[in-house]
Amino acid sequence: MTTTISVTEDVKEALLRVASELQLKLGRRVDLNEAIRYLLIKKRRPELLEEACKPVAGFEEAYRELLEGRRKDEERTRRKYGI
Repeated sequence: MTTTISVTEDVKEALLRVASELQLKLGRRVDLNEAIRYLLIKKRRPELLEEACKPVAGFEEAYRELLEGRRKDEERTRRKYGI
């Protein structure tokens, strides 16, 4: 099961740095999930993990707008193609 989380750009960049360091260390591709798991296990940067897991302000409103836009897109598609 996967879950989507929202992070700020600076946290994303820091996670990408951790992932790239792991890639160099392990010699294989590493995704952000592995980078987060590494931070959890090694507790190397607990403040980064806390920042990554903190709720983003305004998420609910942005999510509602996204769903509304998707609903409108689907309505336009049904009208255009008669689906």
